[in-house]
Amino acid sequence: MSHIGIVGGGIVGLCSAYYLHKAGHRVTLFDQGPIADGCSFGNAGMIVPSHIIPLAQPGMIAKGMRWMLKSTSPFYVKPRLNADLLRWGWLFYRHSTPEHVNRSIPVLRDLSLLSKTLYQDLAANGDLDFEWQERGLLMLYKTASAEHEMAEEAEVANHAGIEARQLNGQQVQDLEPDTRVDVRGGIFYPGDAHLNPNELIRSLVAYLRQAGVAILENHTVTGFVKTGSRVTAVHTSQGDYAVDAVVVAGGAWSPTIARQLDINLSLQGGKGYSFMLRNIANNVRVPAIMLEARATATPMGADLRFAGTLEVAGTDMTVNMNRVRGIVQSINNYYPDITVGMPAVDTVWRGLRPCSPDGLPYIGRPERYDNVVLATGHGMMGLSLGPATGKLVSELLTNSVRSMDIVAFKPERFG
Repeated sequence: MSHIGIVGGGIVGLCSAYYLHKAGHRVTLFDQGPIADGCSFGNAGMIVPSHIIPLAQPGMIAKGMRWMLKSTSPFYVKPRLNADLLRWGWLFYRHSTPEHVNRSIPVLRDLSLLSKTLYQDLAANGDLDFEWQERGLLMLYKTASAEHEMAEEAEVANHAGIEARQLNGQQVQDLEPDTRVDVRGGIFYPGDAHLNPNELIRSLVAYLRQAGVAILENHTVTGFVKTGSRVTAVHTSQGDYAVDAVVVAGGAWSPTIARQLDINLSLQGGKGYSFMLRNIANNVRVPAIMLEARATATPMGADLRFAGTLEVAGTDMTVNMNRVRGIVQSINNYYPDITVGMPAVDTVWRGLRPCSPDGLPYIGRPERYDNVVLATGHGMMGLSLGPATGKLVSELLTNSVRSMDIVAFKPERFG
């Protein structure tokens, strides 16, 4: 039995701990703060095999530039003279091509479908309780231009084997009998699902602790002991820990951790916000993405979680209420009977999504180490792809047959 140290307590780190424990390893997980503060906890909760087109795609640069001119827009890059940001932006630009999109679709599809299957297993095997629901996903739009864009994406999805149905406004309304929906139409992805991320994280942490996994909160990793091509110990703010292998799953902080291993990882934190409406009388049934607003609505029991924005601002964790206002203002354009006011700043959750420049995660071994695996860079799909990534991490460290080809996720693909 090997002792595996996992750096990072988000969904990827926790899922890695789960599958490594199931494989018979002793596991210690280190996180720099309380687990409940991580990016996974306030996630929109969507499991989205429909999302097979990477963020780096044709037209995204021009769209982002237009959004940056409006304070309430869904996308913003905080201007700053930073070499890492400049390199990330250049790599993003280089990968915003049709060729990159075509290469990425099959691997994102396979990773997403693997993750959904694993979530189904987790929901059925009794280990965890996280309010698993398979009701699909609606991509709602109000304009002809968005309808055209979404129809093209639906065609791509159907061609890749992901079912997508184009609906008119009345057909969308038929899926939502409890509340009024004011849209031109939508794309319905029946194969998508959703869950309660708060309950998922709580359930995972409780299960792992009961199973003997050491979860060490407030343990900032400050370095590693390296002997040749192996890492033999982890330095933390609370002491040192001998390990047989290491998994770096630090989310938006992964570049700092990787630097301690002399690895240059191109990654930027994309800040998002969410807030809850409690005890909705006429709640939404099907999770939705409101296209023009780039905001989401996810039912969680009697409650409704709204989330949105992508603010590339390093590891800045302050709340920009102008961005939150953009989410609030958009909701009644789609759901006119759901009354939403500006939430108090202390009720707004924020988290950093770790965004790679090509829109693909980093999953694999860096070349210089025999016992290190990187698992990060999932962008806005960390929760959706967590189980698949954790399973692949376990397979890498046990030298098992892998569930899928992961060459596209090579950590050092940018040199």
